[in-house]
Amino acid sequence: MARLAPARAVPSALLALVVLRAPAGACLLCFTTFAERLRICQMFAGVDSPELRKCEEVFTAAFRGLSDMEINYEERSHLHDAFTQMTLSLQEMAAAQGSFEVAFPDAAEKIRKVIMQLKEAQACIPPCGLQEVSRRFRCRGCYSSVCDLPLDCPVQDVTVARGDQAMFSCVVNFQLPEKEITYSWKFAGGGLRTQDVSYFREMPRARGYLARIRPAQPRHRGTFSCAILHDQRPLARLYFFLNVTGPPPRGETELQLQFREVLRWAGRDEDAGAGEAWRPSWGELLASPEALTPGNLLLLAAVAALAMFFQWYFSGN
Repeated sequence: MARLAPARAVPSALLALVVLRAPAGACLLCFTTFAERLRICQMFAGVDSPELRKCEEVFTAAFRGLSDMEINYEERSHLHDAFTQMTLSLQEMAAAQGSFEVAFPDAAEKIRKVIMQLKEAQACIPPCGLQEVSRRFRCRGCYSSVCDLPLDCPVQDVTVARGDQAMFSCVVNFQLPEKEITYSWKFAGGGLRTQDVSYFREMPRARGYLARIRPAQPRHRGTFSCAILHDQRPLARLYFFLNVTGPPPRGETELQLQFREVLRWAGRDEDAGAGEAWRPSWGELLASPEALTPGNLLLLAAVAALAMFFQWYFSGN
């Protein structure tokens, strides 16, 4: 959690804990300096007046009810402006010989009304993610905080039949910044279901919030990971475990049957009257010109065509 009190206010706030006996972290200490508060009391009571200590105590007590206030982090500048205006008004009242016992409670009430009118921070949305829209500024301590949620989201299960399309959507249920959002995809293969980053490898061709695997094959079984980044800072990491089930698609089975028929048909082309047919190996077919009979040539052409078709048809992403 980042400490966000203005640099000029931090030393003064620490000193005020001793001099003004104020509770740590009151809004008064976050948005005014000790010098500003002391100057106001000197104007009301006098520099060497015995009423100076009483003025300081009344000032602190009037704002004690705001010590536990929390505001939308994006609204803190508005509250700072309100405190600046308050100090100017108190100085004007002191110059007009007003009473600090009346002025301080009245000023604290006005600040409370300002806080009530500020836009509220959005609620934390579980189960995961760094949700900047929910960041709050806390007067008790003068610091900001976000939801106490992990970056890693639970693993989602995705099951598809072999040959179908698998699609993953890298989307979260909380608001993301409008600009500089990027997505990084990784894959842990071998059927692993894991969130251990050491098992993952980059998927350089995957871009954007959608990733597709088509057609899905058994080798795609494993965990896919997507990191949502804002200006290279991770906001959330999503995980998808892909399980590919079922036998090969019908089209694949039919092509395999046709391939077997081509092999059987080529075997029947041998000359049965010449005794036992010579069945050369692939190497012999390619190395011996006399082995390239019309039947063998047809077999080679059919096998090459089917191999190219298989490579195109069953190549995965």
